[in-house]
Parts: sequence; structure tokens; C-alpha cells
Amino acid sequence: MKITIETPMPGEEDEIIIKMAELNDEVLKLVRRLKDGVSKDTMALYADESIQMVPTREILYFDATDNRVFAYTRGNCYETRKKLFEIEELLSDSSFLRISKNAIVNIRAIDHLSPEFNGRFIASLRNGEDIIISRGYVPELKKKLGIGK
Repeated sequence: MKITIETPMPGEEDEIIIKMAELNDEVLKLVRRLKDGVSKDTMALYADESIQMVPTREILYFDATDNRVFAYTRGNCYETRKKLFEIEELLSDSSFLRISKNAIVNIRAIDHLSPEFNGRFIASLRNGEDIIISRGYVPELKKKLGIGK
């Protein structure tokens, strides 16, 4: 694969041109990330009136409440302008996993799991918070953790 980088002439708009015989999913994901200005390593999150670049490894979980999505770290709560399904798609090949209709957790942030009634689990996170894993999402969690059938 050949990569060419050129500096635009004064007054010209920045431009990315992709020449490929066949577009694949990996290139399409890269294009989406370029358009969104995000990567899997960091996310632009809002704290009060400022935008913080937060490493995704520091995010414990995302929670959707009242049509707003919040990202929680050990000591802070941030807001993101993305929808939960967009975050799920962006972080699909990482340690993040959807655990309910309104939450995504970083499985590396889970300290321990406890079974609950009705097939649910309680995930105790490393910051001391407990979050519920809905029973419909338990099989995927077990698969990702390599436990169970």
C-alpha cells in the first residue's frame, strides 16, 4: 500500500483521498473515525464548559440517562455528545461491552461479579461502584471473560 502526504496550497482545504480497488470494513471504520475526530485511545468528553481528551482505558463505564450519555472515570463524570450505540460501535473491538439498554462497561474495570436473582449480575467496579448487568447481556459478558459455556 502506498501512502502519500502532501501539504495543501494556501487557501486549499485539507483533503484525504483514498484509492482502493475494494473498500473493506477496516478502511470504512478508519474513515468514520477521521470524520468523527475520535480514536479508540482517547475520547473528547465534556466537563463543564471545557473539552477534555480522556484516555479510554481510564473510563470505567458509560451510562445513558435522560437522552444524555455520561462517561465515568475513577474520580470524574464527563458528558459525551455521542449516542450509546455509537460508542458501542466505536469501542466494539476493545474491552468495552454493552451490559444493559443504557450502559456500557469497561470489563477491565470490574473487580468482581455477583449473581443476582432473575439471571442478572452485579458488577463491582474498582472505584467501589456497583452496576447491574441485565440478564440478556450476561452470555456475551461470560464469553468475553472466557467463563461459562
